[in-house]
Amino acid sequence: MFAILPTTFRLLLGSLLWTNELHHSLQQDPSQLSFQLRHQHAVTNSSRVIFSDIHDSDLVAHSLVSSDPYVYTLRTSRLTTHKPSSFSAFHDARLRSIRHAQSDAALWEGIEVAGPNVTDRETLLALAKMTNNAYLAGRDSGWYDVSGFNNSIPVGWEPSADGLRGHIFVSSDNTTVILSIKGTSAGWITGGGGPTVRKDKLNDNLMFSCCCARVGPTWSTVCGCYKGAGKCSNSCVEASLLDEELFYSIGLNLYNNITYMYPHAHIWITGHSLGGSISSLLGATFGAPVVAFEAPAEKLAATRLHLPSPPSTQHITHIIHTADPIAMGTCNGVTSTCSLAGYAMETRCHLGQVVLYDVVSKLGWSVDIRTHSIVNVIERLLAQELEWDDSPLEDDDTIGGDDVEAGGLLRYLRWGWWGGKGDGDDKDKDKDKTVRRPVPVAKPEVDCVDCFNWEFGEWDD
Repeated sequence: MFAILPTTFRLLLGSLLWTNELHHSLQQDPSQLSFQLRHQHAVTNSSRVIFSDIHDSDLVAHSLVSSDPYVYTLRTSRLTTHKPSSFSAFHDARLRSIRHAQSDAALWEGIEVAGPNVTDRETLLALAKMTNNAYLAGRDSGWYDVSGFNNSIPVGWEPSADGLRGHIFVSSDNTTVILSIKGTSAGWITGGGGPTVRKDKLNDNLMFSCCCARVGPTWSTVCGCYKGAGKCSNSCVEASLLDEELFYSIGLNLYNNITYMYPHAHIWITGHSLGGSISSLLGATFGAPVVAFEAPAEKLAATRLHLPSPPSTQHITHIIHTADPIAMGTCNGVTSTCSLAGYAMETRCHLGQVVLYDVVSKLGWSVDIRTHSIVNVIERLLAQELEWDDSPLEDDDTIGGDDVEAGGLLRYLRWGWWGGKGDGDDKDKDKDKTVRRPVPVAKPEVDCVDCFNWEFGEWDD
């Protein structure tokens, strides 16, 4: 009976009737929120965003392992974000930037909101598990859009399909929604091909290459902007990212649909790999808090999309480890693993701030594209109770060796991150300042430049 009601009324009833005594018992602490999977999202072949509701009987299929709980509890922290005064104002400002290279400082409104606590390891672990589950196949019936039921087959759930997909988690008090976006389904990274590879690859090569995935003379480019001799048409490559079927444009519609479904809720966004980059771009657009895992660098794409720049993007946090050549921006060149697989991953610079885990020098990991997977991040990094330090510890000589080889269970690590190690009196002073943290300090990237060896401009054909 519930299913035959008008969709808008059904969504309202669903948000009011979705209760669980366990959820409310966990909700007494205002510094944490408890979430449960509420919807799946996908797109049709016509790029229309559609949704499917999740019922209690479906939840076990979306756990990383059978022992995972149905409820994800995340700690929160207050942060300042900048939202556009309205989406129409943002759209107008973007058009002025595209047509006239003009910016609009009055577009943004600074507000304080509750966001995920990115200094808490358990919170990052819960978000990573939510992100991993977006890769799992979902139901093949019961899909609808915000105006009514939609009989179209969702893109991404049949072998020949492709498209943006993921999950929507909602807090037990309906105050906060987490949008999770799936990353690239590439067999050589995640362990299985999947149905969304073709369009994932197109988005990767458009967003993260310097010029239409022109890596070498034998490459077939994804757009016609290469002008020879290291030159690229700037207006052409910008226009190539405006296709309404590309993931950023679909993500705009997805976000707006969620605000329609939950008009009074705060929205957080998370994703892995390509999904993390799309999450970051949406967070920069709407001022939503973002946690992105191992995302390829998206700052150049934001510039080419002419996204108006807010006063700060510190509400966007990237979780990256140094063994991942994709997120670190080193999986490029004609002989790289990415290039051999047909991916031009050439950008290096991220929006917002970066939590950088130096797993190469501190845990002995090798730089390997297989470390890019979200399961690797969950099991070998975030599930381990490690501590990361800003200066050396007194028991330096005990670090390394068998402890590292035993599976990354090393408890205390020294980390002279982004700074040198002194000697003599300076070393003693550093010891006094040592702070052991379960999560490295988030910092913005400094002096980062993308595609410095290319010349961008306009040339006659």
